[in-house]
Amino acid sequence: MTFPETITATFLLPLFHMLCFSKEQSMASAMAPLSFLLFFILLSFSAPSSAAGSVGINYGRVANDLPTPDKVVELLKAQGLNRVKLYDTDKTVLTAFANSGIKVVVAMPNELLSAAATDQSFTDAWVQANISNYYPATQIEAIAVGNEVFVDPNNTTKFLVAAMKNVHASLAKYKLDTNIKISSPVALSALQTSYPTSSGSFKAELVEPVIKPMLGFLRQTGSYLMVNAYPFFAYSGNSNQISLDYALFKENPGVVDSGNGLKYMNLFDAQIDAVFAAMSAVQYDDVDIVVSETGWPSAGDSNEIGAGPDNAASYNGNLVRHVLSGNGTPLRPKTELNVFLFALFNENQKSGPTSERNYGLFYPSEKKVYEIPLTANEAPSSSPPSGVGKSQVPVSGNVSTAASGGQTWCVANGEASKEKLQEGLDYACGEGGADCAPIQPGATCYNPNTLEAHASYAFNSYYQKQSRASGTCNFGGSGFLVTQPPKYGNCEFPTRY
Repeated sequence: MTFPETITATFLLPLFHMLCFSKEQSMASAMAPLSFLLFFILLSFSAPSSAAGSVGINYGRVANDLPTPDKVVELLKAQGLNRVKLYDTDKTVLTAFANSGIKVVVAMPNELLSAAATDQSFTDAWVQANISNYYPATQIEAIAVGNEVFVDPNNTTKFLVAAMKNVHASLAKYKLDTNIKISSPVALSALQTSYPTSSGSFKAELVEPVIKPMLGFLRQTGSYLMVNAYPFFAYSGNSNQISLDYALFKENPGVVDSGNGLKYMNLFDAQIDAVFAAMSAVQYDDVDIVVSETGWPSAGDSNEIGAGPDNAASYNGNLVRHVLSGNGTPLRPKTELNVFLFALFNENQKSGPTSERNYGLFYPSEKKVYEIPLTANEAPSSSPPSGVGKSQVPVSGNVSTAASGGQTWCVANGEASKEKLQEGLDYACGEGGADCAPIQPGATCYNPNTLEAHASYAFNSYYQKQSRASGTCNFGGSGFLVTQPPKYGNCEFPTRY
């Protein structure tokens, strides 16, 4: 999967200064082109950034009350979601996504793996009927061959790699192998150990028969490993040992890995890095990961500790901010995170515990189960249920709970790197024209004297001066919108200039 890359604040300011220096040293004839390029760069800085990872969603249909696929396409567009993952190749669904601009991951179910592994003509026919007949109008970008095969009670593991190779060979016959990737989602249960994170390793019985051949295939074809990661399961089963704040991306002391000394501030990063560590242990650390499923249920049985709407909103909302911040994991800080949330709808016909039917971000009526941002510049459009709003504002300092009356403020993302925050602060107070006098030494908003507090004030000043225009609270992924007025110490954040 190739994700778009754009200019980000990480290197915009150095490039800006380089261009200014070049302008001073260049001949008069070069002034106009450089001025145009400088204008383009400044425009890019204030535009929404797509370089900081990707958020998609899983569209399951184990329900009898869901909206029609064409309505689902409209819903995804309205929410700014441009990636969706399916669990089959339903004709009506694939037709609905044609010419929608939404990228689609489709799936070959586990029950087809045996035939796909043993009969090339089967995969030829399957690819023709389910892929080539819809592509490129429907932007199929990947095929998930099976799902969590290693825990399939029908023991389909032995067919997995051969099936993946045959599907890829069939794609090649239709000249689609360079455009459509092949992978297979694995659950964290494929790991023998995951704590401490640096000791992550795959189950010994899987390594030689399937893990190494699969990773070798992914490396050869330039694909990635799909991983289903659910901090909810780890927390629910070990709530006496795992901090809820740690699981929900909230403020917490963090966990230091005793093996490599890295500090983890959330369980999600620790789980993903455990998979990276396991891949490194078998010498496939050059293969990327896409998180094919992750989520938190809004309801559960009495023994499903942590299930509920507030926690679901906190986990999914803070995860989206984390992904769109541009930060990777502690082990792979420069590798963007790409995730598919689970799931689009609550599905009333799923079996198992109550949680299984309550992972949706939306009810079948298309009403939101709870409010979370789904894009870099989105803020909740209405007041969320009690308690959720405060959990959606991961800024240090005291955040007022006064009603905002529809107002929005721009604040710094505390998870962003110091470099990004400083570059954003420098831009806002410099070329951006923000009013930064109140955060100078001795001024009313100098205290607390922290980078996050000063950046938040500067970001908000710039955002308000730009009339809260779309894209003016991005700062390369280090800024985001809140609907409650931020307050650091005695500093009031203005709403207009």
